[in-house]
Amino acid sequence: MFWRMLKGALLHGRGRRLMIVLTVALGASVATSMLSVMFDVGDKVNQELKSYGANIVVRPKGAAVVQDLYHFKDSQQQTAYLDEEELPRIKSIFWTYNIIDFTPLLNARVSNSDGSETTLTGTWFTHDMELPGQGTISTGLANLRGWWNLEGDWPAGGDERAAVVGTQYASDHGLKVGDTFTVKGDTSEDLTVSGIVSTGGEEDRQIFASLPVAQALISQPGAVGQVEVSALTTPDNELARKAAKNPKSLSISEKELWYCTAYVSSISYQIEEVLTDAVARPVRQVSESEGTILEKTQLLMVLVTVLSMAGSALAIANLVTANVMERSREIGLLKAVGGRDGAVVALILTEIVIIGSIGGIVGYVAGIALAQLIGLTVFHASINIVPAVAGIVTALVILIVLFGSIPAVRYLLRLKPAEVLHGR
Repeated sequence: MFWRMLKGALLHGRGRRLMIVLTVALGASVATSMLSVMFDVGDKVNQELKSYGANIVVRPKGAAVVQDLYHFKDSQQQTAYLDEEELPRIKSIFWTYNIIDFTPLLNARVSNSDGSETTLTGTWFTHDMELPGQGTISTGLANLRGWWNLEGDWPAGGDERAAVVGTQYASDHGLKVGDTFTVKGDTSEDLTVSGIVSTGGEEDRQIFASLPVAQALISQPGAVGQVEVSALTTPDNELARKAAKNPKSLSISEKELWYCTAYVSSISYQIEEVLTDAVARPVRQVSESEGTILEKTQLLMVLVTVLSMAGSALAIANLVTANVMERSREIGLLKAVGGRDGAVVALILTEIVIIGSIGGIVGYVAGIALAQLIGLTVFHASINIVPAVAGIVTALVILIVLFGSIPAVRYLLRLKPAEVLHGR
């Protein structure tokens, strides 16, 4: 009898039941899309932020203490260097796939043809490396400084005579793309302008050339002044901050957890392990900003999910209560012929849960599609759907359906058969 009554209830009043299905589906779709993006947003937000610079700087232990965050103020003060041949080791650490880009930098103070002095920075513009198990990877300044406003082109790989000059330097020396100019250090080097860069910073007055050119100008073959590394990282917590102060203060279990988590400090520590006499330090302004942006983005998505589900619960409460009120005579008759409150409540709740489940399935499918749309529109990449999202959405749908049914159940329990059947 219970199932026959349930079937009859589901087949009648389809309009209001369809509204309940759509209401649940709307809340479930928003929850599914927001949760899916939230679980996958970390790497994508970090990936977007990585295009604006490095978050780890590696220097030799013997380098001068007073240095600018990214560039040496005076190349003559530096007497210790990193070894260029060791740089591929950066991609051999435990978090190798979290290392997005890296590039060496070597500053040289050079004289121009008019007698003025300028800082020339040697680097890799584009550099291909063959790494065991990873194939060929491409890295360099063109990737790490992709946000620079560049007129012309980045020098092609292997073109050691090509250079990028700052817009102020080009203006002061009357240079344009394709022109050749000469700089002097320990040797004299002829360079061709491949591109002119405008950043609004010190770079506008500098020259960027291939690393071998800078090494020749200061007579330091194979030398690297510092390395900028861009890595995908996990926001710091108390463990990461404790380790950053002193890794030796960690217990064995803490160190294992820290070492196997992509904190910026643990990645820096592992880089130090593979490079000789190197000191790797996070660029705190960058790494902390990444963590703050990520946390706020995830918090926003959680709030949107909570608000959407709360709105759905309120809408369901109104719809279910209205449905029960319309069926007052039917429910009153059930009670009059001996139906217990528990059985009647079970009938109504079962009906609502089935309707809500249909809405939840529809909403989950729509939410996955919406998550992919958000990923392609905002991050230009698809969103990886985490299986846990299905379980969370299921729990949320059941929760809002039951919560939304509370006013209807209270009305049902207070309903008196005699009054309803007599039209009062």
